[in-house]
Amino acid sequence: MSAIPEQDLYLWNHGDLRRAWNVLGAHPVESGVRFALWAPFAKSVAVSGSFCDWHDDGIALAERGTTGVWIGVVANAKVGDLYKFALIDSLGEKRWKSDPFSFAMELRPKTASVVQPLAGFSWGDGEWMAEREKRQQPDRPVTIYEVHLGSWRRDLGYRELTVQLVDYVAEMGFTHVEFLPLAEHPYDPSWGYQICGYYAPTSRYGSPDELRALVDAFHRRGIGVLMDWVPAHFPKDEHGLARFDGSHLYEHEDPRRGEHRDWETLIFNYGRNEVRNFLISNALYWIEEFHLDGLRVDAVASMLYLDYSRDEGEWVPNEAGGNEDLEAIEFLKEFNRVLHDEVPGVLTIAEESTAFPGVTQSLEDGGLGFDLKWNMGW
Repeated sequence: MSAIPEQDLYLWNHGDLRRAWNVLGAHPVESGVRFALWAPFAKSVAVSGSFCDWHDDGIALAERGTTGVWIGVVANAKVGDLYKFALIDSLGEKRWKSDPFSFAMELRPKTASVVQPLAGFSWGDGEWMAEREKRQQPDRPVTIYEVHLGSWRRDLGYRELTVQLVDYVAEMGFTHVEFLPLAEHPYDPSWGYQICGYYAPTSRYGSPDELRALVDAFHRRGIGVLMDWVPAHFPKDEHGLARFDGSHLYEHEDPRRGEHRDWETLIFNYGRNEVRNFLISNALYWIEEFHLDGLRVDAVASMLYLDYSRDEGEWVPNEAGGNEDLEAIEFLKEFNRVLHDEVPGVLTIAEESTAFPGVTQSLEDGGLGFDLKWNMGW
């Protein structure tokens, strides 16, 4: 279907479009490829790529009412084409941006998005998926093998890991494997923790379907698959989310709230409906499209406190005068509520290194709702 229902855009603007990846981004349709981008403060948006020889002006998209979403169908675009969005931003300057919802990206240091379909992979893990909720009950033992795919055995791809890593984890007797972040990132030494393509599995190790095959192979051996997920911050790379349409769209405008001094990165604005929607939809995307069994949420401690790693005068107290980031706290609660409502049995794990109360307490009892806490100081 080339048209996007009005209801979907309404839900997006209100933070309730749980599977936003089915609406935004690049989607093959009968008449070509439909492109949809949220850029509410842009003066104009076009898409350019291999389908038009990277013409500087690109092919114009039309803004849909007051939703801030720009939409268009490119008749001669097809699966495998490279593309970027060309925005005239709120200041009249031109910006070339990768698609925040792209399902694949070029291998670094290149930064174009790739038209990539979601459907087509044949899963063979039906037995695991049917029993997952029972296998991941709180009273079941869990042993997790944490691995950075780029370091485990050098120069292996998803295809080779499907044999070598799966055999190793099975032989060692672990119940789960946990991947360091696999979303696309431009900088190798970040180990995947500075993400520019939240919906694009990194192309370092192969294709999205080859990653699906790796997860499938673990499940066939009775091993669960977790992944580190990074909603706390993102890098300042020009092609990424930073100052996306000339405004501080994804990040806080005030650097006392919007910038991580330790990591030289930007902090998501959890008070903006569409930003929360982008992240929570992304969590569901990895769980549903790649059959992951849980997410370990990175750097939760940095999200909970407004004065995290800041000196006096470098942070802004909340409305009650305290140091808790109330918007981030509500975001984490919403994240846990949505994932557990939509995918019963999935695990959510907080990497949280402070004495913040109720991290694994239920939402009904006032907690954050995580299943487990990753205790770095144990």
